[in-house]
Amino acid sequence: MNTIRRTWARVAEMDWAERRTRLAQEVNKRLDLALHRAGLLSQRNGIGPYSSSGDFFFRPGEVDGRVALIKEHLPLEVTGIVQEADEICEHRFRLLGYDKLNYGAEIDWHLDAVHGKRAPAKPWFKINFLDFDEVGDHKIIWELNRHQHLVTLAKAWRFTGDPGYVVELQKQWYAWRRANIYPIGINWGSSLEVAFRSLSWLWVRALLTDCEVVSSDFRADMVRALAFQGRYIERYLSTYFSPNTHLLGEGVALFFLGILCPAVDGANRWKELGWRIVLDEAKRQVRADGVYFEQSLYYHVYALDFFLHARVLAERNGMEIPTEFDFVLSKMLDFLSTISASGATEGFGDDDGGRVFNPRRNRREHMSDPLRLGASVFRGRDSGAASPTEEAVWLLGEKAISNFGVKPIGGAADSSFNDGGIYIMSSRENVPAQMVIDAGPQGTGRSGHGHADALSVSLSLAGRRWLVDPGTFCYVGEERDRFRGTGAHNTVRVDGEDQAIGDGPFGWKSIPEIKCERWIKGEGFSLFSGSHSGYLRLADPVLHRRQIFYLHDQFWLIRDVLEGREQHQIEINWHFAPDISIEKVGNGFLARSADGGLALLAIDQSGWKSSIENDFVSPAYGRKEPSGTVRLGSRAKLPTEYATVLQPSVEHAGTFSRVESGYCYESDGRRHYMIFRDDAGDWTWRDWMSDARYFYFCIEGGQLSNLILCDGHYLKLNGVPVLNHVRVVERVEWNLVTGQLSSPDDSVVESFSVEPLKSPARDY
Repeated sequence: MNTIRRTWARVAEMDWAERRTRLAQEVNKRLDLALHRAGLLSQRNGIGPYSSSGDFFFRPGEVDGRVALIKEHLPLEVTGIVQEADEICEHRFRLLGYDKLNYGAEIDWHLDAVHGKRAPAKPWFKINFLDFDEVGDHKIIWELNRHQHLVTLAKAWRFTGDPGYVVELQKQWYAWRRANIYPIGINWGSSLEVAFRSLSWLWVRALLTDCEVVSSDFRADMVRALAFQGRYIERYLSTYFSPNTHLLGEGVALFFLGILCPAVDGANRWKELGWRIVLDEAKRQVRADGVYFEQSLYYHVYALDFFLHARVLAERNGMEIPTEFDFVLSKMLDFLSTISASGATEGFGDDDGGRVFNPRRNRREHMSDPLRLGASVFRGRDSGAASPTEEAVWLLGEKAISNFGVKPIGGAADSSFNDGGIYIMSSRENVPAQMVIDAGPQGTGRSGHGHADALSVSLSLAGRRWLVDPGTFCYVGEERDRFRGTGAHNTVRVDGEDQAIGDGPFGWKSIPEIKCERWIKGEGFSLFSGSHSGYLRLADPVLHRRQIFYLHDQFWLIRDVLEGREQHQIEINWHFAPDISIEKVGNGFLARSADGGLALLAIDQSGWKSSIENDFVSPAYGRKEPSGTVRLGSRAKLPTEYATVLQPSVEHAGTFSRVESGYCYESDGRRHYMIFRDDAGDWTWRDWMSDARYFYFCIEGGQLSNLILCDGHYLKLNGVPVLNHVRVVERVEWNLVTGQLSSPDDSVVESFSVEPLKSPARDY
């Protein structure tokens, strides 16, 4: 009864266009099944008289040139492709994060070989592919049935000339057709999966154009099969089911089919429809700052790959590329370039595990791949890498070889992507560093691919990952909720709850509102302040606010404030990369890798306990690796706060302490004092008086060496005015050694006096 009520409630929310589309799809499903049972369903679309096909990424005469370029510039890629092709011939497959899954002498195309479960031979729309008990992990089944491994076989033939790869390819293709008679089976259960399979077949067709081993029957049968799949995609577009990368990928497949199979009935319609979907979704699915709207770096890359492939094919076939479309792609590339600048791309949100071109490149280090292609598509862009990818060479040939050279590792300048809520604190000096702060929306709609990770951070140093996002691991079972839950991220968890409430494997409810309250980029520092409403749903509502102060090239201070009235269990987690060792020293922790260290210093505060926990992170879908987590926790009466310092050097770790209402971090003969004020108004701290919301100063050698003030209009030292401005000033920075005084407001210089700062500093 509840299901019926929910269904009718959902129908009531639909507009007429959605009702009409969904009704037509439901009717077509049942009509196709009836025709199948009556033996009247044809899997052959009309094929018109021969007409010349549109241009693929390469013409038949250009293939040898692409092969030669790949052999010359990427010899290890060639070796890896041939090795994998040999495994495929033995029916051993690398799928997602799984290696060498053995499918036996006869491939079972409906089998989840990891969990030993087989999807039932039922009409596709009657299979609940999210039910693990019924099908196992549908992702594993579908990954094999995308047929990207057939492209690997075709490439192996191109690289070696061995006809055995082509013979095996044809055998597997026909075996799949016999085992997947439409409309029976899970492999018809997703239009996106049919789209992926169509793209794979188009690649196979292009790579084998002049192969004498390929039979004429195979060529004709493939065109007919492509025509049928195009009809299916058009009929069951994910316009309302999953209007994200599903709809985008389906549009790309229709566009490819329309251009490359012009003799098929409906080809022109598919070309126009597919291109319109691509252009429309570029406007709808990408935020104004270039961040993909599902709040997942992996899906950002997924969408960018689809867009770039479609653009390259369109341009190759003489189509006009709208300026607005290129602008969206450039913004997406800018975001990816910025978040990859440290040389260690850290993700957030779901990790799907698949790729549009090469499914083996599905690790964090491969997420910058679109930058290589983008560097060739948009001449003059920095590729962000020292070499092209195999993908870029296949798509663009010689154009893909330029723009590459030795690339230094280093962070970009501090950057903010306000619509996507991603804030990046970076430096290039000493140890190149990059901290990424996730303060964006949890996702779009029900946030199906977003994680409960509000105000989480990740950190990389000198191209190595230190504080990491956990990844995804799977889309089914208990591990799904654990990896996407708040406790798996570098943020605060209250009362053991997630920031949002899970609502099935691809949904959340009570989704928090996340705000960036302050973002300041200074000359020598960065400052972030944000909050979220995720725990306001508790019986005693709790607001979490996180403030991060970064003194460039030196340290980060992370302050967590919990506002409430009752007692709550507070937990702060710091998840380290798998190759990092951690030891507890006093109230702090020293983390080490083969080439560096990071000190994590916690306040010695009554009631707080700290420990090192054994944990896991997932480098790719289906794979997890042991890692260490530093956990800080307390049963505390709110309001309360806690602070942590991150120092990228264990040799200069120093000490960290609470000093009245401020904090002091002492290292290398310097004492850094930081004062945060949550409420506006005047305050006094030792010799200082001000109304600033953020205040920092450093004492070195008995002298005040530098000072930072944010969001205040006056400052006094021992009653003597240092700053007295008519307006609230965003920031003021002063340095004794350089004599530099900087502020975005030039008039601040006239209202700032350095004389009171030059006298010997009081010993606090």
